[in-house]
Amino acid sequence: MSINWFPGHMAKATREIKEILPKVDVIIEVVDARIPYSSSNPVIAQFRADKPHVILMSKSDMADPIVTQQWVESLKTHASTVAIPTRKDHAAEIRTVLSTIPKLCPTKASGPKAIQTLITGIPNVGKSTVINILADRKIAKTGNEPAVTKAQQRIKLENDIVLYDTPGILWPKIENPNSGFRLACTGAIKNTAMDEAEVAFFLAEYLIVAYPELLLNRYELEELPTNPVDFFEAIGQKRGKIRSGGRVDINEISKLFLVEFFQGTLGAISLETPVMVEQEEIEVQRKIQEKKAKKEARKKKLK
Repeated sequence: MSINWFPGHMAKATREIKEILPKVDVIIEVVDARIPYSSSNPVIAQFRADKPHVILMSKSDMADPIVTQQWVESLKTHASTVAIPTRKDHAAEIRTVLSTIPKLCPTKASGPKAIQTLITGIPNVGKSTVINILADRKIAKTGNEPAVTKAQQRIKLENDIVLYDTPGILWPKIENPNSGFRLACTGAIKNTAMDEAEVAFFLAEYLIVAYPELLLNRYELEELPTNPVDFFEAIGQKRGKIRSGGRVDINEISKLFLVEFFQGTLGAISLETPVMVEQEEIEVQRKIQEKKAKKEARKKKLK
């Protein structure tokens, strides 16, 4: 899915992250536990080098616990990376970061200077809630709208830790189309920048295969249709969302479906697994190389 949403403050935040990284000791990245890969910022992966990396998997209570554990293990790429599943209303889980950070840079922790940390995350991932809990006071504005934070902040925490906060950012080009859909499903992208019906069909197609029992139970269906169109038709009949002529209002049903997923009404669901994204990355790289080869071939013809 093509996403057309990269506000000016996001471009500015990307530049600021690149500028501040050299003096940062630890990077804290907040990702959505339902989509740890798709919600991870490639800018950080590109510039973090060997800096210790704390990955806070927010909204883990909304994610499939079995898949979340798979991600915890998968994200431990080396000794300086720690993945911690967290829930919005469980401050103690989030505050473990304050004791984890000094352990990741013991030399710095025993020195005279404060540990410099950077916190980053995509829009609407729960970063502001994390900051308020770590600071033990309300500093960052929270809300369900993407892109609430618009300016960088410097916050003093306990354990002699300084936290730099930057606006939530996406990136200009999302190579993996499935990641675009997943970001849209979880509310990281404003609905004005996407086709809601297209997103709903993507979500339904995945859940029909991955979580059939949850759909059967939620919508009280005796049999689960194997394709999104028939699935939405069945829900529409069940909910009485019928237009003139006896047709089901697919647009209304698809919007309802997205809202119920976003609110967690459907149950604990993860939209990607480590194995799944590994396969997708291979396919993305194949297409990139294929496109590059075609471009080179066109250049040769023009010579």
